[in-house]
Amino acid sequence: MLLLILLLAACAPQATRIDGFRSQGPIYSNAVLDLTTLAGRWTQVAAFSATGAAGCAPGVAEFTAAPGGLILSGRLCLNGTNLSYRGPMAFTGPGRLTPAARAPRPLDREWWVLWADTDLRTLVIGTPDGSFGFILNRGGALPADRLVAAREILDWNGYDIGRLALLR
Repeated sequence: MLLLILLLAACAPQATRIDGFRSQGPIYSNAVLDLTTLAGRWTQVAAFSATGAAGCAPGVAEFTAAPGGLILSGRLCLNGTNLSYRGPMAFTGPGRLTPAARAPRPLDREWWVLWADTDLRTLVIGTPDGSFGFILNRGGALPADRLVAAREILDWNGYDIGRLALLR
């Protein structure tokens, strides 16, 4: 009987790594979030990083309202590298933003808002290809309960949370 269970377990589908920090599988954006409510200044508190990647200081993202989307002025720490973008972010789907001007890789792809807490103090952003994922916070330090919730959302969306680094 044990052998049969082990054989069945070996036949179960395994998550396969795709480009970046998440496994292949479903990912969900926040379809009910009004993206205009993201306006304001956010501090990056965590991001995914490859083992051995250099560290960098927490990033900052400032969103301002614009016709058809938002304007982002930001510097983010992604995979141990500082990347900057200043330009329009178009609304490209429910809970989805895409840089509408030239942006450095991997910032040049569609950003999915995976989760926002009910008071819009913490925001989790990722990409279907897993090229990046990060946590933004505003209004002070990130409390432990919201960090736990953000990590659970990333894990549920296929991210390897063992590679999520807090930025200090």
